[in-house]
Amino acid sequence: MKFRIKILIAFFSVLFSAGIIQAQQIKATARLDSTNILIGDQVKLFLEIDYPENVTVEFPNVPDTLSEFIEVLDKSPIDTIDLENSALLKQIRHYTITSFDSGSYRIAPQWFKINVNGITDSVPTNGITLNVFTMQIDTTRGLTDIKMPYAAPLTLKEVTPYILGIILIGAIIFLVLYSIKRKKKNKPFFSLPTKPKDPPHIIALRELDRIKNEKIWQKERTKQYYSEVTDVLRNYIEDRFEIRAMEQTTDEILDSFRYRKDLLGVKSFSNLSQILSLADLVKFAKYKTLPDDDNLTLVNSYFFINDTKIEEPKKAEVPEKSEENSAEDNSK
Repeated sequence: MKFRIKILIAFFSVLFSAGIIQAQQIKATARLDSTNILIGDQVKLFLEIDYPENVTVEFPNVPDTLSEFIEVLDKSPIDTIDLENSALLKQIRHYTITSFDSGSYRIAPQWFKINVNGITDSVPTNGITLNVFTMQIDTTRGLTDIKMPYAAPLTLKEVTPYILGIILIGAIIFLVLYSIKRKKKNKPFFSLPTKPKDPPHIIALRELDRIKNEKIWQKERTKQYYSEVTDVLRNYIEDRFEIRAMEQTTDEILDSFRYRKDLLGVKSFSNLSQILSLADLVKFAKYKTLPDDDNLTLVNSYFFINDTKIEEPKKAEVPEKSEENSAEDNSK
């Protein structure tokens, strides 16, 4: 029986000794980054604790005021650091504090709660003093004017909205003036560079070649054939003579040429009159043409375009030097 009691005493002694050793490794500290401040200035209060890895730590519950004259403005998250060359951990949290009354104020120790092998205990920090000073006033100088706040230099971030606004207003004014100028010239607002248009007679002859190759008048589509032929001639007349033939009737087109007799010769005018008049009969009077009429219409269309087209000026050919002239030049 006595032997068992001795064993129990030895066991609890070992536990107690281990708790004392671990308690000696736990260290709580409070410090200020500056112990002297002016009224209203802010300073950081750091609470730190070093402890073994098997110890659970709970930070003090710091209220909004540490005393009647010290206020807590903010607190940071807890930062955990693994201390090198030891099996200890360090936890740090800082609090932003201030005071609006001058004097020396004692910050009482803050208590950390710890749990060692299921045993709960508390560890206090050291107490510290915060000295709060007022501004020294020189009463010998008398009253002075209140100084206005200093103007801070402008930054790029501040002036950027104004620069962008000026650029935007300038762009709007430019677009309005550009639009008015284009409108006066009857040009679209935006115009992309286009490929030079072929001469009117090239376009018309190309379309007549297409109609001739399709031979649609031989497929009982006479009305379509005459419509396509007259459309080719009307477009040619618009581009060549600047007469709005697509919007005019046959009589109006012929009257335009009668009024300006210098535009067409007698033969060309007669061919055009025959083509347009016959086409009107086919399209509006359901006139039945003969094969010779269809062929003659196409032939007269070719004749009208070739007889009235504007000949493109030929490039002057540079005469090649003869061999004798070249030899003479070389000898010189």
